[in-house]
Amino acid sequence: MPWPAALHAEADGADTDLSAFGRALGMLGDRWVLLIIQRAFLLHVRTFAGWRDELGISESVLATRLKELVGHGILAPVAYRDGRTRYEYRLTGAGLRLWSFLLAIHGWERDWADGPNLLGPTHDICGQDARPYLACGACRRPVGARDTATELGPRASFVRIGLPRHHRRTLRGGDHVGYCPHSMEILGDRWSTAVLAAALLGVKRFVDFQSRLGIAPSVLTERLKRFVEVGVLTADSCRLYRLTEKGLAFFEVFAFLAEWAQRELPVPEDARLVITHRYCGEVLTPVLVCLACDGVLERRRIHFDLTGYVPPARREHPRRDRPPPASPEPFPVAGHVS
Repeated sequence: MPWPAALHAEADGADTDLSAFGRALGMLGDRWVLLIIQRAFLLHVRTFAGWRDELGISESVLATRLKELVGHGILAPVAYRDGRTRYEYRLTGAGLRLWSFLLAIHGWERDWADGPNLLGPTHDICGQDARPYLACGACRRPVGARDTATELGPRASFVRIGLPRHHRRTLRGGDHVGYCPHSMEILGDRWSTAVLAAALLGVKRFVDFQSRLGIAPSVLTERLKRFVEVGVLTADSCRLYRLTEKGLAFFEVFAFLAEWAQRELPVPEDARLVITHRYCGEVLTPVLVCLACDGVLERRRIHFDLTGYVPPARREHPRRDRPPPASPEPFPVAGHVS
């Protein structure tokens, strides 16, 4: 598939970051952002102190990420009284619709990385472990990367990734229930997500990654090396980087990210990224299906059993004077905006 000319920076300074997919990569290609949203879904965390204590994140980094998420319309601040006016942050409609994207990340981690401390969701309809697979919403057949065709409009671009973010603390998977370390290697920073997205769009040569993404050679070398080490890409003597089966399986995560972006971040038709299911010829509307019963996994029809889970802050400081964040209610995968 040819890449459009707009994937290269324009000399006249015109804005080339027009695709919804590119904007979504810029919003969500960050491990702290993903963990903040995941905690909002998984544990109903809504307060600054709740995220700080659950994740061990510095207050300055947390404040920056929450400000970004509010600015992007994924979280909304809601005032409440607790002696004085305070704010909690609730998932908006756009935020709630990210749950399939996060569940796809979780499913890939379980299938391909066997991540430690990963809970399996239960499908309330059949009562079985909700091991999801990707299917086409139009024909309900299973879908993989090889079953689709992707078209980029002539103005579609995800070149302008933005400044890299610095992660102040290395996360330990054992400290955070549901933490997906292998997925964070891919989605943990904006350049990593852009590199893998380019690979899924057919880029294989080092020079093509570099020219089409506008990425520095040293940064690209480090990201490609990391992907080879985790088994997402293979490299040959000619510096061709090809997706492994593990890498191709990550397509379902990007399918949901692309679908969310097209829905929530409207752009002109000539800046769209369109994924078509070859079998039925329809634009792909991705759905997650339960492997046990072949039913579509709906947000309100699956849950995680968090019985016995103790937040890290309470494990490390069991006698702290201030009360810990409130325990979450039994939940469907996402909380509800009240």
